Amino acid sequence: MPRPRLYKGLVQVYTGDSKGKTTAALGQCLRAVGHGFYVCFIQFIKGGAYTGELYSTQRLHPNFDFRQYGITCPYSTLIRQGEEKCHGCGKCFPSRGKDNTEHERMTRMGFSTAEKAVCSGEYDIVVLDEINQAVHQGFLTTDEVLDLLDKKLPYVEVILTGRDAHPAIVERADLVTEMTLRKHPFQKGIISRRGIEY
Repeated sequence: MPRPRLYKGLVQVYTGDSKGKTTAALGQCLRAVGHGFYVCFIQFIKGGAYTGELYSTQRLHPNFDFRQYGITCPYSTLIRQGEEKCHGCGKCFPSRGKDNTEHERMTRMGFSTAEKAVCSGEYDIVVLDEINQAVHQGFLTTDEVLDLLDKKLPYVEVILTGRDAHPAIVERADLVTEMTLRKHPFQKGIISRRGIEY
């Protein structure tokens, strides 16, 4: 008996300046694997080998392929052990004015994986987590992402996350959700919390 396939694969975008984009994508994937679908979750820019989603997806289901293409945090071992916290130092994230060559190289590796994933027939949902930021930072072009979406198989759902989604990507999507910041614990000086933000 053939495995289940999505009736129709669409394009979703989760963007905006507030928390919840990656979380929403993970929730969508959890629902899908519950129905026997196969997921490839590709994180761009993020290389935090201590994140809860990395460990939970490895434990939860063999249908959930989780990959990271980012620079690893120098404190990841201590954070994973619960002996240190993420302080938002920015060492693992790109920023304007510093050499981002390695971030771009890792992004290109992840994008190559994404191209294979959306065309392979192996996956039903492909998440491109933080790809909007990869485009915003100039590591990928909007046209490259649009071409990727044009290549996807008809039954493959593609979810793109990250702030600053390009208008052309928003236009191309079938569903767009924008997380709007109204309140955030950061505004009270509360730093990222294990199990909540990572």
